[in-house]
Amino acid sequence: MDSRSAFSSILLLVLLLVSPFFTNASSRLYIVYMGEKKHDDPFVVTASHHDMLASVLGSKDGAMRSIVYSYKHGFSGFAAMLTESQAEEIAELPEVLSVNPNIYHQAHTTRSWDFLGLNYYEQSGLLKKANYGEDVIVGVIDSGIWPESESFNDSGYSSVPTRWKGKCQTGMAFNATSCNRKIIGARWYLGGIQDESLKGEYLSPRDANGHGTHTASTIVGGQVWNASHKRGGLAAGSAHGGAPRARVAVYKACWGAAGGGISCSNAAVLAAIDDAINDGVDVLSLSIGGPVEYLSSRHAVARGIPVVFSAGNDGPTPQTVGSTLPWVITVAASTIDRTFPTVISLGNKEKLVGQSLYYKATAKSGKFEMLVDGGFSCDKETLALINVTGKIVLCSAPLQAKLNPPRLMLPAIIGDVANAGAAGLIFAQYTVNILEDLDACNGSMPCVLVDYEIANRIRSYVASTRMPVVEVSPAMTVVGSGVLSPRVAAFSSRGPSTLFPGILKPDIAAPGVSILAALGDSYEFMSGTSMACPHVSAVVALLKMVHPDWSPAMIKSAIVTTASVTDRFGIPIQAEGVPRKVADPFDFGGGHIEPDRAVDPGLVYDIDPREYAKFYNCSINPKDECESYMRQLYQLNLPSIVVPDLKYSVTVWRTIINVGVAEATYHAMLEAPVGMTMSVEPSVIKFTNGGSRSVTFKVTFTTRQRVQGGYMFGSLTWQDGSTHSVRIPIAVRTIIQDFVADTS
Repeated sequence: MDSRSAFSSILLLVLLLVSPFFTNASSRLYIVYMGEKKHDDPFVVTASHHDMLASVLGSKDGAMRSIVYSYKHGFSGFAAMLTESQAEEIAELPEVLSVNPNIYHQAHTTRSWDFLGLNYYEQSGLLKKANYGEDVIVGVIDSGIWPESESFNDSGYSSVPTRWKGKCQTGMAFNATSCNRKIIGARWYLGGIQDESLKGEYLSPRDANGHGTHTASTIVGGQVWNASHKRGGLAAGSAHGGAPRARVAVYKACWGAAGGGISCSNAAVLAAIDDAINDGVDVLSLSIGGPVEYLSSRHAVARGIPVVFSAGNDGPTPQTVGSTLPWVITVAASTIDRTFPTVISLGNKEKLVGQSLYYKATAKSGKFEMLVDGGFSCDKETLALINVTGKIVLCSAPLQAKLNPPRLMLPAIIGDVANAGAAGLIFAQYTVNILEDLDACNGSMPCVLVDYEIANRIRSYVASTRMPVVEVSPAMTVVGSGVLSPRVAAFSSRGPSTLFPGILKPDIAAPGVSILAALGDSYEFMSGTSMACPHVSAVVALLKMVHPDWSPAMIKSAIVTTASVTDRFGIPIQAEGVPRKVADPFDFGGGHIEPDRAVDPGLVYDIDPREYAKFYNCSINPKDECESYMRQLYQLNLPSIVVPDLKYSVTVWRTIINVGVAEATYHAMLEAPVGMTMSVEPSVIKFTNGGSRSVTFKVTFTTRQRVQGGYMFGSLTWQDGSTHSVRIPIAVRTIIQDFVADTS
């Protein structure tokens, strides 16, 4: 009996083991947060959790059966099965800061590194300076890992760094030898996971879904030759991660079988963060998100561990961005300079171009097929009314889906078309660069994405002849300056933040569309801010290697202030949407990441971790003085400025630190938001040898029109006239009355 066929028996055993949690049908999993640890010994901390539970539940035995996780390394707290009344009783205890029900989050789903300038063989630049990330330890909290992938081969690696304190937790199809000198740690977290998410899963760190393997290989994957999408030839070349010599520690807190979504329990993610802090990771990468912020990630940042999150996949709608805490780096998704054009030849000799993953050797060229128009539905009922057997079908996304086409629509249509006996599909939708949905065609049946203009031209041809025919050629791989890029992906979640309007989110954009990385024993495309997040995590790992004394805030500042807002031709970067527009800070924060510039930013904005603690305390347990503090979050020393409530005039303070040459002079370059004046004092900053390395300046905004308006955008750039251009994005909204605004 193999590991998959044994799943039912093992799952039954697990359910029997955890069944005491559910003896009370009204119980559910709650997360109890107690803030900083009161003791350095984790056993003492856990004992205090048991004592607290026993005082409420009436016995130590009940406490032991109730508790699911004890958070004892980076912070103090626990997750336990409680009734509502028990949770309320615990919330009243003086040492408890918050009690919240467990919730579930979704995962946000290698040309990209060359596109970012991190060429594996380049002898200068960040990659070389960081020694390819040698011995940096990246913690990846995701759906696990596929250890047999060539991306995690440990040949040529030295022994595991002695500072590493983690472990290799075994389980189904994952033994001690699954870890190596590349995968130096692996843990899995079952508590709080819904039964539905465990179907078809491995009860171990092994990745059934593929999401975690994809993200991990994007960060730390070693050099692999002759990689291509499903080994079919598309996007062929060598694949590697951004920090290919770094080590990886895997924390499986997200669950879901292959081909479906994954679910991440809040309680499990917190346990993973807690363990990762104690294990000794240098960077934490989380390609997950949801409605609740991971406030406890502050404890990792306070210990010098940068934390990187994905922004979410709910764009282009405004106010959808997640992971909006000031101490984390929140990443939007962008396109790269690669496309897969597919020639569509009509019977009237007209040649049109779409995009596809039609790549297999069985792909036929030079053969025309009958063409039929399925209209704007192509559902089972419509297909039953027309003869599509052996024909290529033209379909369009329903008009009401043009603004934000649902990602699940296309696979369902492909299934209906294939089941009806069709030979192929030409599908019109607004966003044509999200190709993974075409995987349902399996590469052998031609399925092509086109825009509505191309679809109308095909539809006109069909209407003009009695016997319309079409030939679909296999896709080609095209890279380089001829591809308009980067662009912010349509699905990438947008700001402003609804929880903390005074904090700019997302922070930065990075490649996240059709990213080729490891998935099982192969390599496949995935798209999402989940794919953008590991690009930034890798850059953070490299910066950690070059600048080990920099704080997480300094690393974040270096990334944001050196980002690009124009493409290689100097044209402003655009954001996909309806219509496409010039990207603004709510689309991509500081701009598109530029790794080689980030290593030498000249100036950085740093934040005392105590400021984060004040922010945290006001977020979960607001006192009287918190109201004014939370309304002036723009005073946090972030590498951005957002003023969401400008009535007349406001002054914002910032402090910069010189991390470049000792003697330097910087001049302020202002781009004031439309409808207001903006001034900086001082406007010239001089650093001298032996003088202070930090300078504080103030920025004053004054409205020139009293309106209840929307956000306007600008920037402040410090330039030294030669090497450094240190830019922070600015967003300001004028108001007359509080809490009435327009975010468009």
